[in-house]
Amino acid sequence: MPPTTPYAGKFSSCAPYGNNNNNHPQPQSPYRGGTGPKAARDNVYNGNYSSAENPYDIPQPHSAYRSASVSSVNAKEHHYNSSYAVSENPYSPPPPPHSPRQHSTSCPGRAYRHTSGSSSNGGGSSGSEQSCRNNSAATKARLYGHGITASYGEMCYHDNSLVSASLEALIQHLVPTVDYYPDRSYVFTFLLSSRLFLHPYELMTRVCHLCVEQQRSGDALLDKIRFREVAPKLVQLLTEWTETFPYDFRDERMMRCLKDMTHHVARGDEYSWRAMQQMTQRLIKRLSALGQYEEAVAALNAVATERPASLKSKQASAQRSDVLSVCDDPFVLAQQLTHIELDRLSFIGPEEFIQTFAMKDPLENHKGFFRKRKTSNLEAYVNWFNRLSFLVATEICMPVKKKHRARIIEFFIDVAQECFNIGNFNSLMAIITGMNMSPVARLKKTWNKVNTDKFEILEHQMDPSSNFSNYRTALRGATQRSETAHSSQEKIVIPFFSLLIKDIYFLNEGCANRLTNGHINFEKLWELAKQVSEFLVWRQVVCPFDRDRRILQYLVTTPVFSEDELHLASYESEGPENNMEKDSRRSLRSSLLHRENRS
Repeated sequence: MPPTTPYAGKFSSCAPYGNNNNNHPQPQSPYRGGTGPKAARDNVYNGNYSSAENPYDIPQPHSAYRSASVSSVNAKEHHYNSSYAVSENPYSPPPPPHSPRQHSTSCPGRAYRHTSGSSSNGGGSSGSEQSCRNNSAATKARLYGHGITASYGEMCYHDNSLVSASLEALIQHLVPTVDYYPDRSYVFTFLLSSRLFLHPYELMTRVCHLCVEQQRSGDALLDKIRFREVAPKLVQLLTEWTETFPYDFRDERMMRCLKDMTHHVARGDEYSWRAMQQMTQRLIKRLSALGQYEEAVAALNAVATERPASLKSKQASAQRSDVLSVCDDPFVLAQQLTHIELDRLSFIGPEEFIQTFAMKDPLENHKGFFRKRKTSNLEAYVNWFNRLSFLVATEICMPVKKKHRARIIEFFIDVAQECFNIGNFNSLMAIITGMNMSPVARLKKTWNKVNTDKFEILEHQMDPSSNFSNYRTALRGATQRSETAHSSQEKIVIPFFSLLIKDIYFLNEGCANRLTNGHINFEKLWELAKQVSEFLVWRQVVCPFDRDRRILQYLVTTPVFSEDELHLASYESEGPENNMEKDSRRSLRSSLLHRENRS
């Protein structure tokens, strides 16, 4: 029976299982060979290891916000760059002592620029300059705790950090002018969460309209000159949008709006027009890759859900290949699992996290856009976790011989250990979940033949008590290792994905979208963006391991038992122990036989 009480044990090296054609040298863990952040723990699985100790724990004070792992961009010196680096974290927080949500805009008074004022002053530039000059008259400031809260038009700041504003003011704050470009952290945060309040198409239409209208002066020649000056910044904003949120442009209206802006830019600035053309080509390439990925996942799922005769009974299923016949090296299997995880992570759009709960407030989403929730890639990734758990349980319950079942359990324990070393926490948790499913857990005679020391330690690391505190400590250590990585393997951080979704969900549930004065609660949006931006850093890592197509094909397509089939296979492996289990087996046999006859 799988243990539940953690205690200290020893991790030994994972020797290959059996003799197949995988004659690879045993690869080293990222913490082996002196590459870990703490020399005393070069090999986290060598020697005695206390279950109270965490091999990822680094004796450094941990900020509530990640240190910036990529270069940030100064908003006051923003110039369009056609080679915009999407690998950068769009939410890189500025260093202390400033708030992690602080803007780099030099004058908060510039944050709220009235369109009507810009027209009367001959353009958006003069309007914003006038706003800055009258800053002292417009500002209402008061002491609040240890900081200062100030209001500029319809935007409220606390210690120079935007905390709330009206929707109109936030949209206006996104619009670039000749002498202003919004901070990148603001661009990412608002583009991410604005879909809680309006359709992305509506936002894009209004931003482009405001950007063009603010340059109108009544003089056609002057208007052309002014738009030529602001065009690079508009192109930069659209580039950030298409690179970070490309799935927004699966909407035909978004693509039409982008095409219209391309024609408009072409009339004023040839350089910006070419940049727009390049941006559109990259966008189309990304959307094409997404379509191919979704078709491939659908095809794989169709193959995996087939119920061949070999799985319809335990006796027949004994003829089926098992995981050890495909790969007997735990580290190689962990590598291939990491390939699948990173491949599927890379196609999850950051906006999918927000759209999972975008329907929660019907008053704000009355137009019905979110009735078709576009979260298919996120859901496919969650389904992969469930598939891996059922695959592990199937592989354990399928063999007829107890010795073989125990051997597969030990193999998956070693695979889970290697996933932990790599930083692949999602596969680690899926394996633990599969081994704790009731059809597997009840196999007491099988578990008695298994050395469970390593499994107990791994369970302790993923213990859900105290809100997964052990796992969160390990995740922080893996994140810090990634930020100081000397190799691509050390950069890998694959979080326990269901917990990440849960954290974002409860953050949304625990904070109101709007304040009592009708303003949008921008502090909440900062927090949402902070969590999602970490995910963007993790998903950009390219898997450094060699692909083994045979193993990958097996992991994603081999049929697995359903929950009822697992229970029946478990009863056939080790018979029922009481009348309740006997009744359950009888019922399952009848039910499965009825399904087979119907099919």
